[in-house]
Amino acid sequence: MEDKLRQFLDKAFAPYGDFPSRADVTKELLANMAEKYQDLKEQGMSDEQAYQTTVDSFGNVEEIMEHVPHQPKAQKPEEADAEDDSNIHKMLKKTFKLAKSSRSKFAMSELKESDLSEANLVDADFSFSSLAGSNFDRANLNQAKFRASALTRSTFVGANLANAAFAGSDLTDASFDGADLTDAKFRGSSLSGATFKGATLSGTSFGQSDLKNVLFDDQVLDGVSFEGASLKGTSFKNATFRDVSFHHAEVKHAIFDGASMDKVTYALLKGGKASLGDVTII
Repeated sequence: MEDKLRQFLDKAFAPYGDFPSRADVTKELLANMAEKYQDLKEQGMSDEQAYQTTVDSFGNVEEIMEHVPHQPKAQKPEEADAEDDSNIHKMLKKTFKLAKSSRSKFAMSELKESDLSEANLVDADFSFSSLAGSNFDRANLNQAKFRASALTRSTFVGANLANAAFAGSDLTDASFDGADLTDAKFRGSSLSGATFKGATLSGTSFGQSDLKNVLFDDQVLDGVSFEGASLKGTSFKNATFRDVSFHHAEVKHAIFDGASMDKVTYALLKGGKASLGDVTII
């Protein structure tokens, strides 16, 4: 079945050719989909039902790819002079550090470990880019787009990410501590090991995302959506919930000890067989 899922991803990305982060992104998506498929099988679904449900959860690939420019296939590293390539990479890092203008377009770029801290990158487009280990601390990324980007170990400490889009991105072990995530969307993203300490979570959407073992302890979640999200080992200890959606999410594997929540949220969690023995209704 993994081969069939891989064929689905290859077909989904085929019209867009190669881009720097394609291998990382497809590898992570394949792992997430394979795990979801197995979970559905364990719930009693047939092979075909589990496959179709898994594929449907991937969402509309056009949503991920909109606003992404169609660029020619990048030159292979071995075809470029090594010294020139190094100089160009350094120049790009410096340029991002000093970026002041908005609506920057950096889609399909190789930008690992770039320093973009405190940069003004409103409405910037980093879709399909390789940004693992990059620093976005305190940057203004309002309405920025990171569709299908590789962002493992990246940091967004204190960043403005209001209305930002991370559809289909790999954000494993990323840090969003103190970030403003108002109306940000993480649809279909991998966030396992990510941190959100002190982050503003209002209208934030984590639909179809992998949030295994993520800590939301002591957080205030207002209008947040976890629809279809993987929540194995996810902790919401002492968190406050207002109008939070958990439709089709794996809430029975999450931790809600000491949490406070409104009646609607409580009902949704109860229907999903979550453990709510130590929660307060507000």
